[in-house]
Amino acid sequence: MTALRFSGPVLPDGEPAELYVVDGRVTYERQPGAETAADGWIVPGLVDAHCHIGLDDHGATTDDEAEAQAVEDRDGGALLIRDAGSALDTRWIQERDDLPRLIRCGRHMARTKRYIRNYAHEVEPDELAAYAAREAQRGDGWIKLVGDWISREEGDLAPSFPAEAFAAAIEAAHEHGAQVTAHCFGEHVLPGLIEAGIDCIEHGTGLSTDLIDAMVARGTALVPTVMQTDKFPEYVAAGAERFPRYSQHMDDLYRRRQEVILAAHAAGVPMYAGSDGGGVSRHGNIAGEVVAMHEMGLPADYALGAASWRAREWLGWNPTLDEGAPADFVVYPRNPLDDLGVLREPAAVVLRGAVVAGG
Repeated sequence: MTALRFSGPVLPDGEPAELYVVDGRVTYERQPGAETAADGWIVPGLVDAHCHIGLDDHGATTDDEAEAQAVEDRDGGALLIRDAGSALDTRWIQERDDLPRLIRCGRHMARTKRYIRNYAHEVEPDELAAYAAREAQRGDGWIKLVGDWISREEGDLAPSFPAEAFAAAIEAAHEHGAQVTAHCFGEHVLPGLIEAGIDCIEHGTGLSTDLIDAMVARGTALVPTVMQTDKFPEYVAAGAERFPRYSQHMDDLYRRRQEVILAAHAAGVPMYAGSDGGGVSRHGNIAGEVVAMHEMGLPADYALGAASWRAREWLGWNPTLDEGAPADFVVYPRNPLDDLGVLREPAAVVLRGAVVAGG
């Protein structure tokens, strides 16, 4: 296989380098005859930590549709994806060298008739732990719980399960070597989940100072999905007539979300970027989530790290492009730390050592 040559500053340290790709790996040893592939700013492959390949508004997609979603994500620079729940079995994606590396979470687990139709295993509290154990064995080290959703009886967001059922599910998943994350919009479900040792919170708009401190103490991560929470005004309008209490609650959560994100960052909660592609957002737009996090007030290097080197390390992959590292990276024509918008303009997307998109 012909060696490929890339040159330019390599983030996160920004030192200029001549980077070569040989047999799918990075090397800095000069390779005579290497083909020059791209010059620019070189960034370790982007990570989408909340993405739903194989899911659309109606539930599971076809394999062809899932492939198209994965290609969109890849071409947008997302080379490592943490699935955040899919009704489709997508393990076949892991056999494709041209598709992103995928950490599967399995199917959501929700309360019966308390979530989006055709998305989740819909179960009762006494069944949750058994389902958590099963999904932990089927996935790639993560499971996904639906922490809260609208309750028609209460007319507002409410925890999907009692705290003791959540705790039993988290314990069961941990016993089978899986970490646990949960969809959480409101505040009431969070104390029990954090106390039970959940590993990650998705959205997290209901967080308060004491809960943030508890997350820091336990090392609980947050994926704030800013583009998803941008859509809260739509939920407010949709529920205003039938569920006014819910609508007011969602409006309150929307108005304080920036405060929550900045407080979590200031306290030291580990935070990662997730586009919610396949949920309420389109695929292939991890760049948009990084920009949105920055617009919330997070520093550019923190927002980019949340979708690159820090997120890769969190998920067990190489955070930096050291000698011998897997050749998964993206080349940009300008310094993304000066203009995060350039993340939408990759000059070259390199996955497993092959240029798969860009230019």
